[in-house]
Amino acid sequence: MEKEKKLYTELDVWKEARALTNAIYVATKLFPKDEVFGLASQMRRSAVSIPSNIAEGCGRNYPKESIQFFFYCKRFYL
Repeated sequence: MEKEKKLYTELDVWKEARALTNAIYVATKLFPKDEVFGLASQMRRSAVSIPSNIAEGCGRNYPKESIQFFFYCKRFYL
């Protein structure tokens, strides 16, 4: 019997990644204006990449491809 696939939006890890992304956006709003295109922008892109890679990995047809995207997330979460 094959396991039922969950949607990525139902995964706790994706929900936590979204919450982290929102927290990063709130925190970087407090950065000085001269950092908006520097550190703040880099932090925001990094935060967004975590839930994006989870979603991309869940959309793959082969487990090895999915795992590759999940490992991308792992290096940001550590």
